[in-house]
This record gives sequence, structure tokens and C-alpha cells, in this order.
Amino acid sequence: MTSREIVVDIAPPEEPVLSAPLTPSFDYTRSTGPVLGAFFTGLRDGRVVGCRDSRGTVHVPPVEYDPHTHEALDEIVEIGRGEGIEGLVVTWTWVHSPADVHPLAEPFAWALVRLDGADTATLLPLAADGPDAVSTGMRVRVRWAAERVGSIRDIACVVPVDDAGSATGSGAEGDDDEVAVASAGDSEPVTTLVTPIGLSVTHTAAPAESAFLRAIVEGRLLGRRRSNGPEVYVPPRDYCPSDGVAMGEYVEVADVGTVTTFGIVNVPFAGQEIKPPYVTAYILLDGSDVPVQHLVLGCEASEMRIGMRVRAVWAPESERPASMKAITHFEPSGEPDTDPATVATHL
Repeated sequence: MTSREIVVDIAPPEEPVLSAPLTPSFDYTRSTGPVLGAFFTGLRDGRVVGCRDSRGTVHVPPVEYDPHTHEALDEIVEIGRGEGIEGLVVTWTWVHSPADVHPLAEPFAWALVRLDGADTATLLPLAADGPDAVSTGMRVRVRWAAERVGSIRDIACVVPVDDAGSATGSGAEGDDDEVAVASAGDSEPVTTLVTPIGLSVTHTAAPAESAFLRAIVEGRLLGRRRSNGPEVYVPPRDYCPSDGVAMGEYVEVADVGTVTTFGIVNVPFAGQEIKPPYVTAYILLDGSDVPVQHLVLGCEASEMRIGMRVRAVWAPESERPASMKAITHFEPSGEPDTDPATVATHL
């Protein structure tokens, strides 16, 4: 390493650990194909369709391959359209406190419903006046969403059907409203399905991670030395991942380092903040023995190479979050490259 290497022992902070809410999410996008495309197109148009397998079983939702012969299926069967599509509850469970991601705001049941004309069951929300109003074997009727886009939520819910044949229970308002139904072939088929995927968690940082996050807000990079060896881990750990022994003293390392390996991102994707192509690299900071991953900007992606010397570009002090985003990116430092052979054991 160069003379810019910084290794300074510091006392571990005696402050409480940090925690923060995390909500990772992305839109899962897939092509539907001819079978599922027919199902979602039907829902958008106010119809329910399934497919028939080699033994005559009608699957709703449809399956793309025969469960017996494993051959592709292509016989589409319409089992109903508009209002009046009914079925039987096969089994169910009550949701006492719906979350934001649930289809209904009021307490409801998730029910497996075998719609009339189908031989398999579909998981649907069941709107009812409490769990005492739900039972296995009860008849229910489909309630369509006011606006349909080609997804399973085009069926807003199912509702109980009383002995007289009319829909009852919460969510049954508007049962007499006419549902606009498009004839097959009248509209463009649904070929793509976009499903939002998300998770809400509270992450509690361990003591070593909390120390690292507090330091990075101050513009310092903190590592920690192994108790049983000279290696310095960045970010610091509480226990060594190789032997499980508690780590030793905290060490401040430099914000310059060497690229050990890298990848070039060429494909655009949803939520991308930088226009491709750009580089994400593993960088061995001076004074550290474990590389960190970060963006490398400030040069053409084609110029990136193993051994390149880079330095951190820090966010303004007043804008630094307690995360690696306190460093906006790394950029070439202008120093001579490091011999790649010297970092070969730090990949």
C-alpha cells in the first residue's frame, strides 16, 4: 500500500445501537404467455376462464402444463362472465387486522373458492360480517372491481350468497350494477403483468455496525481488527466470521483504495438513478483487508481496470446519511495503479 494508508486505533463508542425502518421494494414484471394471458385478459374483460387438462379437469386459475402428461395446455374454457359467477368455499382463514397490502380495508377472510364450472380452487378475499358468517361449503358470488386492468385484483372479492340467491354481507353494495363485459377478441390481450413486491422491516444495527454508521456521518471509515490475526474488516464486525471470536480494537482506515474486481452495468432497470453504462466495484481501502462495494464514476466504464487507485467522494457534511450513501461514489485518484497480483487474495 502507499504512504496514504491510515491505521489509527480508537476506542469503541459507548452509545446505543442504531435502528431504522427499511422498505425494500421492486416491481416484478413478467410476460404472461398464451394461457395466463387469456386468464388475465378475461378478468379485465369481466370473464373468468380456465384450461382443461388431458383428464378433463378444468383448472382455474389455468396452468400452463398438464400435471399428468407435462404437455403444454391450450384448451381455454370460459366458466362465467359478468355478475352471477358463484362458487363454493373449500377452506378459509379470517384476517382480523388487514395491513396496507391487503385487498380489503375491513376484516375479511382469505378463502379458497371452487367456482362453478371449475375443478380447482382460487384464492380470493371474502367480504363477510365477521368470521361467524363464514363456513366451509358456503356459496359465494364474485364481486368485480370498479376498474379492471388485467390482474387477479380485478375480482375485488367474493361475497356470501343467501338462500334466496342474492349476495349479502359487507362489500356487497352495488350487487345489481351491470358489469361491462367485453367479448373475446374485442380488445388487446394482456401480455405483461407487473406485480409490486415489497417488505417493511425495522433493521437494528449491531454495536459494531452502529459505530461504523456514526463514523461515516463524520466523514471517517471505521474497521475492526481480528483478535486472532492482523486482518482489518470494513465494515467492522462484532464477531469474526471465520472463527466466531469477538473482534478486537476499532481501526480507522483511509478513504482511498484499490479496485480488486468490478462489473459494468449496461442494462437499464426501474428506479435506476445513473444512466448506463456505469461501474460497480469492490474496493480494498488502504488499511483494510476486506473490500467494500461501491460505485466508481469519473471515468469511462471501458477505462476501468483491476488495480486502479480510487478515492471516496463524500456528500456534503450536512447531507450525509448514516449509510454508505454518505459516500456518493468513488473516482480515480490519479495515482499509479497497484499491481493486481498484490490484491489477488482480497477478491
